[in-house]
Amino acid sequence: MASSEATSSPPMPTPPPRPNLAFRQLRGRRSPAEFAAAVRRAAREIGERVSCDARYVGRVEAGEIRCPNYAYERVFLHMFPGRTLTDLGFAPRSSVRGRRTHTADETPGAYEPYEREEPYGTQDREHDEPDVHHAHHENHPTYDNYEESDVLRRAFMTGGGATVAAASLGPIGLAFDAAAAGRAVRRPGTSDAYALEDAVRRIRLLDDRHGADGLYRRASAPLRAAYALLDAGATRQATADRLHSGAGELAISVGWLAHDSGRFDDARSHYAEALATARMTGDDALEAHAFCNTAFLARDAGRPREAVRAAQAAQRVGRPLGSARLMSLLALREAGGWAGLADRAGCEQALARAQALFERGPSDADPEWMSFYGEAELEGLEAQCWSTLGDWRRAARHARQAARLQDPHFSRNIALYTAELSDDLARGGRPDEAAAAGMRVLDLLDQVQSSRIQTMLAGTARVLLPHRRATGVSGFLERHASLPRTA
Repeated sequence: MASSEATSSPPMPTPPPRPNLAFRQLRGRRSPAEFAAAVRRAAREIGERVSCDARYVGRVEAGEIRCPNYAYERVFLHMFPGRTLTDLGFAPRSSVRGRRTHTADETPGAYEPYEREEPYGTQDREHDEPDVHHAHHENHPTYDNYEESDVLRRAFMTGGGATVAAASLGPIGLAFDAAAAGRAVRRPGTSDAYALEDAVRRIRLLDDRHGADGLYRRASAPLRAAYALLDAGATRQATADRLHSGAGELAISVGWLAHDSGRFDDARSHYAEALATARMTGDDALEAHAFCNTAFLARDAGRPREAVRAAQAAQRVGRPLGSARLMSLLALREAGGWAGLADRAGCEQALARAQALFERGPSDADPEWMSFYGEAELEGLEAQCWSTLGDWRRAARHARQAARLQDPHFSRNIALYTAELSDDLARGGRPDEAAAAGMRVLDLLDQVQSSRIQTMLAGTARVLLPHRRATGVSGFLERHASLPRTA
């Protein structure tokens, strides 16, 4: 146990972080988002898994990450052969391990904040080696505060025996210790904020790879943990703002899991919770995100006019954020609403805006959560609009392009776009091609659990029933009929 504050040495003054100019120079003219994409590609080349994004690159360049974790180290050295970590502007690993002199009643090694190798069976954590001069907790300047909070550690990080319902997802420690949350023995600090932000990334990554159904049954626990942190209250306003933003983003992520698994009422509640959090703290970025998802949900739930209003509200609040890609996505959300209202002109105008804004390219202002929004998603959302308008030929063309462009890493989106393609082909009078596309989706269902995709396939199967004699249709229908039915 750490010694009491009465006998502890006074904390040292906190020096400002030193920017990593060498790393910034290596990025060159690429934006942080473009450089992050290059890091992810390099990781795949050597079989690593890192969830690098623009925010991570910014943290490195600002000097907040003095030394990367081992997975990132391997990727960076692969990207820049012949260089050492020091050449890349990082500090030697030994200098940031945070060892200190122990008193007689302390256990050596008790204050090691992270394992030497990637713990919990994953290599995509954003919790890199912390700078011990900057990670101290607001209230308790002892070293044990560099560890993640007990609540968040249990809620998001532990390997344990908890699974995300589907065996393909593997252990992900979303177990929640209600007693730990109830004790609230200290106020949350920056380590809690980092842990919360990392939890949001983990959920998004798993959803991209596997779909929402298995995840949703576990995701309410970390959300309760996040709001327990808000109830405890942070000392610093900056930390409180990060916790509110993180909790709101987590509510949206959990809401999306509900949305994608067909639990529309639950999703609506989670999105409303995020919207209330955003308005309470004046967080325009969070409010735009909440309205964005609300618009998508309203479209799927058969409330197209609400979808248009929510998308337009998102555009009003999101415009000052300066992200053309965000405004492009919000225009697509509006287009989906107009399509649901059978307003072809309104839909086409919104689609044209979305395309023009997308062509402006990525920027540093793009929100982190928009990492999924690339050319493939643009094509996929446009396909959905044309499908809603009954233009099956055009819808199929965009859906095919979406599936072709999608990074093969994201099985869930490939399955989604291909299911859209199958349905458009079936309704457009091309049953043999529809069956072939449907078979490709069925091949992915051992990796992906999404009620949305299964519902789309069921609709396609009904359309194809009168076409059993067409090439491949009978085989698709038989295989689809043999699928286990979700509860």
